[in-house]
Amino acid sequence: QLQLVESGGDLVQSGGSLRLSCLVSGSSLGYYAIGWFRQAPGKEREGVSCIGFSDTNTNYADSVKGRFTISRDDAKNTVFLQMNSLKPEDTAVYYCAANVVWYGGSCPSAVLYDYWGQGTQVTVSS
Repeated sequence: QLQLVESGGDLVQSGGSLRLSCLVSGSSLGYYAIGWFRQAPGKEREGVSCIGFSDTNTNYADSVKGRFTISRDDAKNTVFLQMNSLKPEDTAVYYCAANVVWYGGSCPSAVLYDYWGQGTQVTVSS
């Protein structure tokens, strides 16, 4: 059974940076495409970014484009989300998810991901 564990969430001031990690266990990360999602209180879960089977296949939501960078280190079974220039509206619980298909184009919706982590809280103060 594939397991995903997010870490790196914290309280940070507006304009600050955080790096989230998604550690995959139970199988090799190399078999999976990974997505990052977030959910703020009272709002629906939204896609943030996704990565295919290499760092050359990435996509971002318009709201984070130019500020967030997704990458993967298959040797460490870890996917990273570097978040810069954070804004209060980035406050949410961030989740990573995995599936075995890379759809290309825009990031797939949450329903197409088979495995999920438990989430990590990111809070950006103004």
